[in-house]
Amino acid sequence: MSFSTAADLRAADDGSDDDGPFTDLQHPERSFSRAGEMSYEGATVIELRPTAGPTDEAALAALAREVLADGPYRFGDWFDLPLPVFLVHDGRTGDTFRLAVREAVIELHVRSATDAAGLRAFRDRLAASTPAGTDWRVSRRTD
Repeated sequence: MSFSTAADLRAADDGSDDDGPFTDLQHPERSFSRAGEMSYEGATVIELRPTAGPTDEAALAALAREVLADGPYRFGDWFDLPLPVFLVHDGRTGDTFRLAVREAVIELHVRSATDAAGLRAFRDRLAASTPAGTDWRVSRRTD
């Protein structure tokens, strides 16, 4: 048995693994107040940012809606919010996630019923639906 430090693992990583943001997803935990209110704490958000192509919210929201309409998705949006937000279910992978468009980024919010396969599939469908030369930078944050 050998021991590896985080620095050793980073040094061994050649940077070719583009699945990094999709690994070890943190799912939100439900909590209930004494008044019966439910809230969620903690989650992973995958951020998809175009390196070229549409950068305004309206264009990104239209692109996201187009991908959702073409794919194996059931989705709904909230009309009274100040930004585009969709609850999405991928019929092929069985994953459910929330999609929001804000500040030139498409955000995929991990929910209780989200696995990496559904997020990767959306990223792949998004990339396939944009013009050649449009790359998507994928990053993640944990709230």
